[in-house]
Amino acid sequence: MATAEDKSALKTYLEKVARARTTKNLINPDESTLEKMERIRKAKEDYGFMVKTYFPHYCTKDDIHGNPVVVECADFQIDHIHKVRDNPLYMGYAEWGRGLAKSVHHNVFLPIFLWMNKQSRFFCLASDTFDRACDLLEDIRAEFEANELLIHDFGEQENPGYWEKGNFVTTSGFICKAFGARMKTRGLRKGRNRPDLWVVDDLETTQSINNSRIQDKYAEWIENDVMPTMTGTFRRFIGVNNRFASRMVQTILRERHPDWDWDLVKAYNPVTYEPVWKSMYTSDYYRQQEKAMGILAAHAEYNHEPLVRGKIFKPEMVIWGTLPDLHSMNAIVGHWDIAYAGTETSDFNACKVWGRHLKDFWLIDGFVKQSKMKICVEWMCLKQMEFKAKGVVCFWQYESQFWNDEVRRTIEETEQEMGVELNLIAVERSTTAKLLRMLTMHPYYQNGRIHVNEQLKANPDITTGLKQLYAIEPGMTEHDDSPDADEQAIKKLELYTDAPVPEGEPAERSWRTGRYRRKYTW
Repeated sequence: MATAEDKSALKTYLEKVARARTTKNLINPDESTLEKMERIRKAKEDYGFMVKTYFPHYCTKDDIHGNPVVVECADFQIDHIHKVRDNPLYMGYAEWGRGLAKSVHHNVFLPIFLWMNKQSRFFCLASDTFDRACDLLEDIRAEFEANELLIHDFGEQENPGYWEKGNFVTTSGFICKAFGARMKTRGLRKGRNRPDLWVVDDLETTQSINNSRIQDKYAEWIENDVMPTMTGTFRRFIGVNNRFASRMVQTILRERHPDWDWDLVKAYNPVTYEPVWKSMYTSDYYRQQEKAMGILAAHAEYNHEPLVRGKIFKPEMVIWGTLPDLHSMNAIVGHWDIAYAGTETSDFNACKVWGRHLKDFWLIDGFVKQSKMKICVEWMCLKQMEFKAKGVVCFWQYESQFWNDEVRRTIEETEQEMGVELNLIAVERSTTAKLLRMLTMHPYYQNGRIHVNEQLKANPDITTGLKQLYAIEPGMTEHDDSPDADEQAIKKLELYTDAPVPEGEPAERSWRTGRYRRKYTW
């Protein structure tokens, strides 16, 4: 007797079959053989055309009014699949952000594309469990069974007797088989055919992410069990996953196989919010996702920026609170850690504004972006205008080692454009190792002397800066520009020890810079 689970699975499959059958409306009974052959020829050459032609039921989305809108393949999807097709020995990972159709492209479209080009006869799909892999394989089985246009051009593919879930063979001899992680693969073949295409999709689980031993075993399974199953002219392996944790099976394999292709695609630009798949998503979509999920979670899922938590600085050490009156601060310092490139792989331009109030240090505001210098200088100018309007003094500084003609030109041009004088001064960087310098902040955090303006909780720059802070530990490879700027500002504020301005003090004394040690030279 069929169980409720079996009935649910059958219902889901029949829904997929019904959707695939909608391509019947695309068949032109009056078309010539020449027109049909030209469509087939073009589909074999142009992946984007193939997807749009044979799988239009995958290529739509609903607009805000519920009306269907056509979605085109993104350039990165087309380029990647063409790269796989053109390399019979392709080994690598499609590390695409969440929502970029990794599974559909690699579990359905790619195998059919290679099958059309006679480059694949035995496709193996693996996932964390066998049942999950079987479910994923149902999508391509439904297309072979019911896609009318595919059948019209390439012939009937459903093969009674060899058409079971997770293990089927088309009438043209294309073999598809599902595997769970670490299932036996030794001696895998069907007749004289051995696998020529492996896709490992979404191998990680909560259990494996928290257990490095399991991850190591998964990586060894791919190397020692999966790879040897392929012996022919075509031997392709593609791992499919986004990087949402600092250590994953794919990071292990990347270290062991630096010659593999790593197709890393971020879903959106975290500064401009421009989507990489423009026909599918808008900038507002990712802004809304950040609000709904939280900035750190969104960056991890969509942009492969996992939150790395070290063992030194912890979230519970950060005290959020109501920012004291700026006039009551002993001093305010803004430190700029300069970065030149402004690319997705470059350092961050980090400018952190800190104030000292009594014995505590307050983060007032901050800029932390992989941007060009000019954008950061503009931000500083706006803050300076804000401070000046309030009658507040801020000392702006940067590390002298970064100074060059380009930095000077950028500052001068921006100050002139915005009518602001920052009076930036250079400070010498300590010869102490950066990690040790940043660790000098730890006692302040541990003793509850570091506070953050609670109005910055949803600020993406501050969130990015805290993410860098939490990752600090020996041997870290994460960016540390923001905590570096924090340390430099706090170091300067350590010099200011005067009490805050007493209540009722005359207005003309609304600001006091405090004493600083004479041995320090600005």
